[in-house]
Amino acid sequence: MTTGLIPGEQPPDPRPKSGLPHQRHEPVGHEIMPVENRSRSSVITARAAASFEPVGRSVASARSFVRDTLQGWGFADIIDDAVVLTSELVTNAVVHAGTWADLLCLRCDDGVRIEVTDRYPEREVPLQGPAAVMGSPDREGGRGLQLCAALANRWGVEYAPAHKTVWFQLDVPDRPVGARSAGPALPSELLPIADARVRVAVVQIDRIGAISSWNEDAEELFGYTADQVTGKPLTDLAAWPHTPGTGTGIAEALQLSRWEGSYGVRDAGGRVISVYASHLRVRDTDGDPSTVCLLVRDHERAVLQTPLRVTSADSAGSSESQSTDPFEVFIGSPAPDDLDGLLQRTVERARDMLDGDSAFLLLATDDETELEVRASTGLPSARQRFARVPVEAGSGRYGSARMPAVHDDLASLPGAVPLLSGTGMRSVVTVPLKVEGRLTGSLGVAAEGAGRYSNEEALRLQFAADRIALAVESARLGELERLRRGSLSFLVEASDLLAGTLDRDQTLALMAQMTVPTLATWCAVYTIADQASEPYLSYVLHEDEELIDGIKSLLSKIAPPDPVPAPGARVWSAPGEVAHQAALRSSMRSLGLSSGPGSQITSGIGPTLTTASAVGGETVVLPLVARNRVIGMLTLGKPTDEHFRQEILELAEDLSRRAALALDNARLYSERTAISQALQRSLLPPELPDIDGVEVEVIYRAAGEGNEVGGDFYDLFPISDGTYGFAIGDVCGTGPNAAAVTGLARHALRLLAREGLSGPAVLERLNSAILDEGARSRFLTLLYGELRPREDGSADLKVVCAGHPLPLRLRQDGTVEPAADPQPLLGVLEDLELYEQAVTLDPGDVLLCVTDGVTERREGTRMLGDDGLADVLTTCTGLTAGAVAARIMRAVERFASDAPSDDMAILAMRVPGLHRE
Repeated sequence: MTTGLIPGEQPPDPRPKSGLPHQRHEPVGHEIMPVENRSRSSVITARAAASFEPVGRSVASARSFVRDTLQGWGFADIIDDAVVLTSELVTNAVVHAGTWADLLCLRCDDGVRIEVTDRYPEREVPLQGPAAVMGSPDREGGRGLQLCAALANRWGVEYAPAHKTVWFQLDVPDRPVGARSAGPALPSELLPIADARVRVAVVQIDRIGAISSWNEDAEELFGYTADQVTGKPLTDLAAWPHTPGTGTGIAEALQLSRWEGSYGVRDAGGRVISVYASHLRVRDTDGDPSTVCLLVRDHERAVLQTPLRVTSADSAGSSESQSTDPFEVFIGSPAPDDLDGLLQRTVERARDMLDGDSAFLLLATDDETELEVRASTGLPSARQRFARVPVEAGSGRYGSARMPAVHDDLASLPGAVPLLSGTGMRSVVTVPLKVEGRLTGSLGVAAEGAGRYSNEEALRLQFAADRIALAVESARLGELERLRRGSLSFLVEASDLLAGTLDRDQTLALMAQMTVPTLATWCAVYTIADQASEPYLSYVLHEDEELIDGIKSLLSKIAPPDPVPAPGARVWSAPGEVAHQAALRSSMRSLGLSSGPGSQITSGIGPTLTTASAVGGETVVLPLVARNRVIGMLTLGKPTDEHFRQEILELAEDLSRRAALALDNARLYSERTAISQALQRSLLPPELPDIDGVEVEVIYRAAGEGNEVGGDFYDLFPISDGTYGFAIGDVCGTGPNAAAVTGLARHALRLLAREGLSGPAVLERLNSAILDEGARSRFLTLLYGELRPREDGSADLKVVCAGHPLPLRLRQDGTVEPAADPQPLLGVLEDLELYEQAVTLDPGDVLLCVTDGVTERREGTRMLGDDGLADVLTTCTGLTAGAVAARIMRAVERFASDAPSDDMAILAMRVPGLHRE
């Protein structure tokens, strides 16, 4: 059987030293892959291998190994899918199967193949047909093959006598090498218009990402001299967009042969200047690689990226030609291969076609209730990008989205197009983008003069919108799919990090570090100790550490947001308003416009203005809800005039749910650890003894976090030679008082039984001891018995049931009957007259003892009850004691969807007979 390894290579060492994965990265010549179902045209160009021990932390190590390997190979487009698939497959090996996992990454000319081998060669039927046959995706394990079928281009399972290998292959998307677009020579009148003095910063980055060259235009643009920045990493200056799944990082961009796009550079004053950059990867005569970056201001991108611009007359004439694709006439050829490029090209063409001063394009949300600004030209794009406006008509709403509309003068109809408020635009024409009758967006062109547009321009713009609507929707869905895959990878790693700690402070830090800068520029976490407490500002983080103190000081002066449990993000305007007012007062004092001592120029004006800019954008609040209680709020913010995109808010909502549960787990753990550690040693039963001729199985489930003490209890202990005592009980209530009664009962039972007392005498003395506790006493239901196996394979029992659910006896013929009669519970009456009942378990019989948490399991008005428990027990004929207990527990858990509200204990004893089955 093939293993997927290259002939002549040794498999990875399954036992790495020091607990770390054993890794090998080896460049390989053009060898043919030896696996039968691998394409014969594929050749290996590099490989990396590692082995991981069967512990939970190995899953995170495997993800990091794959991410680092693929980044080193330049496969940034498929990293997220590879990480998700590897995480599932390695989890199946090291967690569920409990074996070592061997991980092999093979780079070929068309993508990457990853193989995960475990030492658990159980054969499973590979996925055939719909993925649903593999089981629910919400279950803990078994999703690896489902995800392979959904995400991988090819995948398979290979079996060998000693191991099993699951492999998948991801193909790298076809992307042209070189510039994204190129056009023919154009007449001078068609060239883009730029400022009189265009400054092009030329920055050279060495192989480790440090700046090695910095020209004069770079000094003028950003305020740094060459001596100040030479040798510093570009990452210290670059404000890179960190949207999961929608783009490469700065490290990946610097490794590409060519790259074009927008990002920000922090100048000497701390401001972020939006730039458009063109990167070119080169090497010197010694073969040392470096990257040359050409940067201009973002609004001057036409200097570096020159799309085809056609006049409205040319566009109109081309639309009449039957031999020309109307889409290419409007967009130009070649069309941009990314959504942002397509949208930006669209608004520029629309503006030129109608000779407008600005244009904008909005995309509809999935429910078509809101429109989100995605591209604009001639407008303050930084302020408007990702802003959302409602669709339906009304004051301040976008009322012309579903039908073409022409507004002759916005001054006479303020609020008709909220996007244009305060921009100086007077006339506007808007048309919808529709796909199969469904609203997908809106395209608009505006001019500074009034009465510029008529129905004729609306028809022309609608014709163009119809040509591009399908392409825009297709690109949007592609971007959404990439974002969701990236989000899945992000949430997998976030869940793993949050689950790895029960420390409250560390959980707060992780929450903030996972959101900044991936989801937001800054964040603040408020916590609520209990329902009567006010929200407390617990943690603040900004991507620029120098701004953290200023934001913390500003937020401490603002009333915290209301702890509303409603799911979803809600806008919180208070930080931006207070920051604006503080900055305004500081500016007025610096200009001497206020009287008194405050008129002096203060040294605090810099930090105040910087803080105001940092929190001046959109701020949203997400509730941290755990176990139906608001335990805090996660606040995310953007700098001045920036908005969140809807997909990022949805991802943040998913993260907040996981973070809330992790934070609440940390709280519960901290509160209960001290009590649990002090009592559990004395209250938890010791190991169960082995009884010759009797199978015994116990299952215990606590209702909540940290409930190792108090509540239900059980015990099984030797009394004398061949005689064993067993007990299962339930103390009223929980907490220290209930735990005290539990400890008293468990230890008193052992002591009294070994004194030779009968079952009724043992329980009567225990009843007196409980009553002697006075106000601390708790009533107790208890089933106590003595067990003596017999030489003929049966077993004799003496049972006393004091107020406890009756024990059930399952015979070999499938009949179920109570094995005792009910008697008064303990801790209530002083004078008890108890008696014991004799029971003989024949070979194959089962005695089942449970606490009331099992019989009182509820789903709405339904309750499992004694009859329901008996019905389940009738299906357990022929099963071992362990199988009986497991089946009963599964039936109880499946009876209701809610978590159990009471502790549950199950004690199953079975007499297999003289010959063990």
